[in-house]
Amino acid sequence: MKFTLSWLKEHLETTATLDQITETLTDLGLEVEEVTDPAAHLGGFTLAKVLQAEQHPDADRLRVCRVMTDEGEKQIVCGASNAREGITVVLAKPGDYVPGIDVTLGVGKIRGIESHGMMASERELELSDEHDGIIELPSGEVGQKFVDWLAQNAPEKIDPMIYIKITPNRPDALGVHGIARDLAARGLGTLRPVREARVEGAFECPIKVTIAPDIAAKAPFFSGRVLRGVKNGPSPVWLQKRLKAIGLRPINALVDITNFFTYDLNRPLHVFDAAKVQGDLHLRAAQPGERIVALDDKTYDLPEHAVVICDANGPESIAGVMGGAASGAEEGTTDVFLEAAYFDPISTAATGRTLKINSDARYRFERGIDPNFTLQGLELATEMVIELCGGQPSHVVTAGTLPDTARAYRLDSARTSSLVGLDIPEADQRATLTALGFRLDGDMAHVPSWRPDILGEADLVEEIARIASLTKLEGKPLPRPQAGVPAPIMTPLQVREAAARRQAAALGYNECVTYSFIDEKSAMLFGGGSDGVRVENPISSEMTHLRPDLLPGLLAAAARNQARGFADLALFEIGPVFAGGEPGEQATQLSGLLVGATSDRDPFGSRRKVDLYDAKADAEAILATIGAPAKAQINRKLDGWWHPGRAGNVALGPNVLASFGEIHPKVLRDMDVKGPAVAFTVRIAKVPFPKSQSAARPALQISELQAVERDFAFVVDPQIEALTLVNAAQGADKALIERVSVFDQFTGLEDGRKSIAITARLQPRDKTLTDAEIEAVSQKIIDKVTKATGGTLRG
Repeated sequence: MKFTLSWLKEHLETTATLDQITETLTDLGLEVEEVTDPAAHLGGFTLAKVLQAEQHPDADRLRVCRVMTDEGEKQIVCGASNAREGITVVLAKPGDYVPGIDVTLGVGKIRGIESHGMMASERELELSDEHDGIIELPSGEVGQKFVDWLAQNAPEKIDPMIYIKITPNRPDALGVHGIARDLAARGLGTLRPVREARVEGAFECPIKVTIAPDIAAKAPFFSGRVLRGVKNGPSPVWLQKRLKAIGLRPINALVDITNFFTYDLNRPLHVFDAAKVQGDLHLRAAQPGERIVALDDKTYDLPEHAVVICDANGPESIAGVMGGAASGAEEGTTDVFLEAAYFDPISTAATGRTLKINSDARYRFERGIDPNFTLQGLELATEMVIELCGGQPSHVVTAGTLPDTARAYRLDSARTSSLVGLDIPEADQRATLTALGFRLDGDMAHVPSWRPDILGEADLVEEIARIASLTKLEGKPLPRPQAGVPAPIMTPLQVREAAARRQAAALGYNECVTYSFIDEKSAMLFGGGSDGVRVENPISSEMTHLRPDLLPGLLAAAARNQARGFADLALFEIGPVFAGGEPGEQATQLSGLLVGATSDRDPFGSRRKVDLYDAKADAEAILATIGAPAKAQINRKLDGWWHPGRAGNVALGPNVLASFGEIHPKVLRDMDVKGPAVAFTVRIAKVPFPKSQSAARPALQISELQAVERDFAFVVDPQIEALTLVNAAQGADKALIERVSVFDQFTGLEDGRKSIAITARLQPRDKTLTDAEIEAVSQKIIDKVTKATGGTLRG
């Protein structure tokens, strides 16, 4: 948003300096991006008078001038055609910087004659593009500052231009009046109210307007009137200068008026040449195959969701985005239809984005202009058209209804302190909201129609704090408890996550932080990819779904590292995964990935490829750190991305605490990872929390009684896993059996079966075991294993 200081002062009565205004704008949230102040470069230039101008002896186009300056007479060589005796000029002395030619002057010789300075043209001082001759001033005293002379005689020449960055939530600041309102609320001046206007129509409008029912939500309101007998031509000098100052090119009076209201009061308008409009104007959705040549002389294929303004010939304008060239106002236009409307922000944004049109109208409509100012804006624009171009207005025609923007929120003065940390008196809070246009009725603050961003009580607090200035915030220490130990801040799950993260790092893993979004193909490899976790508006094709597991991100990181020559990797991540898109379908897990070898090459041959036991050991170490029971079981009810024969789960019955093993070769191939690769996943929240909330460790329990170990060898079918024997034996007597492990396996028996040997360690707690008790437990183990595997005890 660009505007000049003089333009701002037409809406704000103030004595504030330019620096005060720009600093306040940034503090109010209207960040100043650029300030162009012509006076900043003109401070060293003074007025001088040419006493004599003679022809240069060695150059036909040069003159040697004697010039009276504030330092006495100086000799200056000048090539301007209008350099002559008696004129008052602008002098640049040696040592002065001339911005238009980017030169710092010095005493020089031109064709053998010394020149002590130069007499400047407007282009050399960046006042305009004029460079046919030096500046001639009608008045002024020798030695007077040129800046002071301009301030008295041509202030528009040094009018500063301010460019501010508008955030999407502040459409009210897209007009100079809205900016002035914020400054007045801060106390930098008094806001001049917008003048009420009412122009009586002299005849019925010959062009009627209608809105198709199916697009009423996209184009709620449309209004306009015909003006006959206007004289369109160049706009007045003041209007052209105002538009040029903010970088707009003057076109003609009618178009310049609409541009002026767009920037002055944030009221986009459009002018149709009434002679080119066939019949009435109708708002409808674009039809398949329709095209339009817009005012930028480009042809656009209209999307079916776009709203267009049509006459009998077809589309004449893209609603809220850009008018059509066929019905645009030109110098010979005598009858016009002046339009003011309100269009839905989302629909306008979608149309402009599809067509890739960036216009001032679209920029404002898609952020949300003031709907209640539509008719008043039409009246004010009608007045200016009649004033500058003449003409006779018709009655106003309208279609549709303006949206109801009335809403109110409770003002709780105490929330300003609790939410922001500023102690502002209630009277000041109410005065601030009133200055911003809110209407207060008791404790209810009614939101003005030009503030679509105010949607709750917290927004009222934000406005109050913004005007009061957040620079007034003071750092204060948090209150400390008077006595005792403060309650823990972190939840038990957060404490567990921190402990797991530290343990993974201690095991030698490097932590990764990957996006929670992955592509659909990767999500489907890990059991995801459903519509429930699809992102509605993804930022890229690689981030279309919420991740069902952490391993896709780790595998992608491994692939990137391998492509750069890093083959041996140990990566881990802790973060959320998503089983669905609803609340409660999110969980936190920790995953680790090992790729390549366990160590660098050395002369002792200790380097080997990673295997599932590396992943198992690390998973068990992390489970132990977060308090998982030591007697968890191992099962093989695996997800599809694990190798079917080289992976397992650590579980307590049906509750899976962790998974470990090799990644399925198909997954590695699809993720472009060169194996071997093993991984583990710890489901942190699945580990039962201890019943005791004490921070102390439980007492170490060591039995003084002699442990007993018994060995068993079973002959089983070849498909039976050793894990099945271990689990069955462990369950024979959970209180007495401390540990069961496999110590031998022999295959190749005559009948194709195999022998698995296990050892069971029995640890009594209260008395020494008798032979009979040992035999009883041994028989339980034999019975359990026989029932679970169908095997027999080997003789």
